[in-house]
Amino acid sequence: MSEKGYLQTKKLCVGYQKHIVVDNIEISLEQGEILTLIGPNGAGKSTVLKSIARQLETLGGSIYLDQKELSRLSGQQLSQSMAVVMTQKLRAEKMTCEDVVATGRYPYTGRFGILSSSDWKVIKEAMELVQVTQIKDLDFNKISDGQRQRVMLARAICQEPQILILDEPTSYLDVKYKLEFLSILQEMKHQKKLTVIMSLHELDLAERISDQILCVNGTTPERFGTPQEIFTKGYISKLFGISSGSFDEKTMNAELPKPCGKPSVFVISGDGTGRNIYRKLQRKNIPFATGILFENDLDYPVAQALATNVIASKSFEPIKGKTLEVAKATLSECDHVICCRSHFGTFEKANEELLFYAKQLGINLLTWCENGFILSPTQGREHRQMKHTADARHRLPGRMRCSQTNSRQTD
Repeated sequence: MSEKGYLQTKKLCVGYQKHIVVDNIEISLEQGEILTLIGPNGAGKSTVLKSIARQLETLGGSIYLDQKELSRLSGQQLSQSMAVVMTQKLRAEKMTCEDVVATGRYPYTGRFGILSSSDWKVIKEAMELVQVTQIKDLDFNKISDGQRQRVMLARAICQEPQILILDEPTSYLDVKYKLEFLSILQEMKHQKKLTVIMSLHELDLAERISDQILCVNGTTPERFGTPQEIFTKGYISKLFGISSGSFDEKTMNAELPKPCGKPSVFVISGDGTGRNIYRKLQRKNIPFATGILFENDLDYPVAQALATNVIASKSFEPIKGKTLEVAKATLSECDHVICCRSHFGTFEKANEELLFYAKQLGINLLTWCENGFILSPTQGREHRQMKHTADARHRLPGRMRCSQTNSRQTD
């Protein structure tokens, strides 16, 4: 059996009642690969999955499984080769979870549907693998959506398929079970050469688990390739039509829109210390500037998304004097400075100088120590007569504000 092109589609066209939803689908998967479909709601991901599973009649093209055209397989051959878990709920009147899982063995039981001891062994192993043994005697209709999803996976595993098709399998699962669910798929991929085709909304999980990704949006698939080929700069925003906020393909971070206006706060951060502060300022709709950040710093992607102005320096290069001067000029126009660093590294002397400059100007300064933020005493001029302190737009979020009478403040 050749692994190359184990599952292929050629000029596949799918839709409903002669209405084309997605056309010219070209997929080639090796046995044991995981393919994930991503794209906006209503783009046709479920239609593609149902067509591959033969739940919908294709409108054109062909699907091949191990060199054989899928349409030529009998119902029994298909159910022994392919298991399907869709989003619609199974009607299971007066059935326990174990009863539901056991139906996965029906393609092997013959006309009378009698389960053998070997069938029950497979059922038991599947339930243990998905960790639903403890609920095996519960009414399937009375368990949670997350538990129901895991029971349905155990049922699919019972079929001992070569291909598993899943439509949004992690939608009802909490983070613990999302990771466990996908870990099980990965384990079966490695141990049993299981081929998986599924749709996911969680792009970070799709990027981690997929060997191949198909991007669906419109009548023709936009991209098919490895995660590295799909998650290129700016592509996800284009695919999903993101116009409010931003998405960073490198870190898989989604951020809300940045505050508008002239920055009233300057944040000295780095090494990931500023991200929570950036987001807190965004939630309070306070425009801010930040720097000096190296372009490979953990804070940099979030700063790019949320800060009005980011003063940055090339990675692994000394910070130039001109960059420091730009940072000083930007800082001097702000009414507050937040320093997230308790100490500075060898290559951060410019930021240490920037902090000293803020103290010289006498700007309201919050610095970080072991016990939280401290309001540093002003130096130099009289803090420019506490400029704009009455303007609510320039006030810091409540838990960041400190008074002269109670200078210690934890965050």
